[in-house]
Amino acid sequence: MAQSGEGDGALAPGLVRGEDGLVRCAWHGGLPDYVAYHDNEWGWPVDDDRRLFEKICLEGFQSGLSWLTILRKREAFRAGFAGFDFARVAAFDERDVERLVNDAGIVRHRGKIVSTINNAARALEMVEEFGSLAAYFWSFEPCAADRPACVTRHEIAANPTTPVSVRLSKDLKKRGWSFVGPTTVYAFMQAMGLVNDHLEGCCCRPRIEAARGVFQRPKSGQGGRST
Repeated sequence: MAQSGEGDGALAPGLVRGEDGLVRCAWHGGLPDYVAYHDNEWGWPVDDDRRLFEKICLEGFQSGLSWLTILRKREAFRAGFAGFDFARVAAFDERDVERLVNDAGIVRHRGKIVSTINNAARALEMVEEFGSLAAYFWSFEPCAADRPACVTRHEIAANPTTPVSVRLSKDLKKRGWSFVGPTTVYAFMQAMGLVNDHLEGCCCRPRIEAARGVFQRPKSGQGGRST
């Protein structure tokens, strides 16, 4: 059974030791699919346009729900939204909206479904301007001086938004995106590796720091990867 950092003098608050002996951020709750997400996805730097589009849309759907709920519906979302190929999603029409509203496998929120279609069209405009979504989003990577000296549970809990996420949210809204508030945007930044918010002491933190160290930041005018 996982051992929580609460009351454990060996672990800082917000950390937990798993049955495999590894110390991780505690938010995965010991659930196998959530542990896999924590270890293999959350915080790793991403430059794939389709994955970036998928994540920012799913963060919008997550608003008011748990990310675990969305994670467990992710394959249904991918099936419903053409694998988050935003060129295809931008061409969705009212029949697609009704199809998705009636899809029990996803979160059937009409406003968020319509928003995803709108955001797909905005993503196409962004690629035209910047060369890729990756180039745009990575231009908002915070500098080291804007990051906490030590990433702790208290630091994360006290800062659900940051000045950078507020600025990115405002810019996205100015460009016509929706469901991209600063809290949603910061969760996106955490997940896609624009910041490393694995807590100090988490086994993934140094691995992700190493990955970020060799990651080639996309530049404006460069095409983004898409799989």
